Amino acid sequence: MNKAKAKSRQNENSTIALNKKAKHDYFIEDRFEAGIAMQGWEVKSCRAGKVQLVDSYVILKDGEAYLLGALITPLGTTSTHYVIDPRRTRKLLLNKRELVRLFQSVQQKGYTCVCTAMYWKHHLVKCEIALAKGKQDHDKRDTEKERDWDREKQRIVRQHNR
Repeated sequence: MNKAKAKSRQNENSTIALNKKAKHDYFIEDRFEAGIAMQGWEVKSCRAGKVQLVDSYVILKDGEAYLLGALITPLGTTSTHYVIDPRRTRKLLLNKRELVRLFQSVQQKGYTCVCTAMYWKHHLVKCEIALAKGKQDHDKRDTEKERDWDREKQRIVRQHNR
């Protein structure tokens, strides 16, 4: 019984940050899980939930992937011996196979690579990156109309079942 409660607590607190803007601005095609090379103060800030992924994206350069624009705000208790840059470029840790697939898609097919979420997996910080195609304004409006219609259908079904 205690193990079940511990697992449910772990699942509740596993998400550090979400990039909802990416789901609004892009069609998400394929997702990958990547590790992140971080410093100690960044991990502590992640535990405190001081992460923003709003304007972050992934750049592919020299056979490696890097996360740019993610804001990790340092805690007030961070040592003064460190040179702290909250928006520094962080290396993403992916398999060679995944990197090759990302490179091919971004260069040939016109996809872009964005970070959609940051979460805990056991004791490690993981980043969910996605291959995405940009939406145009009419696509965004269509998505919003579908979402509203789905909500309305759920309301109608709930009222009918009463």
